[in-house]
Amino acid sequence: MRFETRAVHAGGTPDAATGSVAPPIHLSTTFEHGPAAETPLGYMYIRDANPTQTRLEETLAALEGGETALAFGSGMGAAAAFFQALPPGAHVVYPSDVYYGVRALATEFLPRWGIEATAVDMTDLAAVRAAVRPSTRLLWAESPSNPLMQIADLSALAEIARGASALLAVDGTFATPALQRPLELGADAVHHSTTKYLGGHSDVQGGALVFRKAGEVFEKAAHVRKIVGGVASPFNSWLVLRGVRTLACRVERQSANALAVARSLEAHPAVEAVHYPGLASHPGHAIARRQMSAFGGMLSFRVRGGRDAALRATSRLKVFVNATSLGGTESLIEHRASSEGPGSPTPQNLLRVSIGLEHPDDLVEDLAQALG
Repeated sequence: MRFETRAVHAGGTPDAATGSVAPPIHLSTTFEHGPAAETPLGYMYIRDANPTQTRLEETLAALEGGETALAFGSGMGAAAAFFQALPPGAHVVYPSDVYYGVRALATEFLPRWGIEATAVDMTDLAAVRAAVRPSTRLLWAESPSNPLMQIADLSALAEIARGASALLAVDGTFATPALQRPLELGADAVHHSTTKYLGGHSDVQGGALVFRKAGEVFEKAAHVRKIVGGVASPFNSWLVLRGVRTLACRVERQSANALAVARSLEAHPAVEAVHYPGLASHPGHAIARRQMSAFGGMLSFRVRGGRDAALRATSRLKVFVNATSLGGTESLIEHRASSEGPGSPTPQNLLRVSIGLEHPDDLVEDLAQALG
């Protein structure tokens, strides 16, 4: 079954009780069980599991080609649970260009949990190999990365991880399973902020981990979720399920729009550089062509004239909205260093863009008039 069909039908069995095609939302926080806490219907308490969350997890596992999945209340909750599933004394290799929340986890929280971490340029496979230690238990990758849109060779990283008896987990938020499926490239787990493209409408927060196999790390991450409490609410699970049904067609349009915008920016005299893997000039273009079916709706670019010029351009936009987050139907732009806050390593002249479903000519024209 092709991806577009799976996205519409995975986890979409009509409700057994009523025959409803749209899935029900089970809002109950508790479920009847036996006198010795038997659970004949599989549920006891909402923090353990709930039927709407289960349906979402079945859907996400099917989309990524995994054996099982865990839904969380946020993308960061999912990432933290994965790291907390590692044993004390473990070592993690993560990208130098990475979502700022993961960087904060690596530098502020992993040491508290007895875990060491090393940042490395994951486009440099020799550097990755050099960073691996006997205690390395995880390679955490982003491809495309946030916000520089770097492309990591996921098959090569999987080979390095296997050679080190480590796991490879890939943040697939930017690419989505519509464009890239890391488990098929050798990864052991995929991370998503379902707040973004999977939800797709800027109205839900969530996260997920999809596992190739339901092994020890899955069990430990599930235990972390249950005890620490980072579960997904039934309504948010339902909203992500709704978003998934249109994922394929949304990402197809957003990818086409992003390529048109990237090409126009590359030719604009006020633009210093464009970071988009769909451009032939991108250093990871060949790898992206091999492991992605299209190049996604995310891009970033650097404005000539530094921070002030970048901020001036964003203040002139009429179609784009200055806002954090990504993956919705509307096009968003942000001065990423300002959003990340003090100490951000992101270039001060860089603007990160999430391309929406508007007509591409309107987006191109809006950026052109803003850049002057």
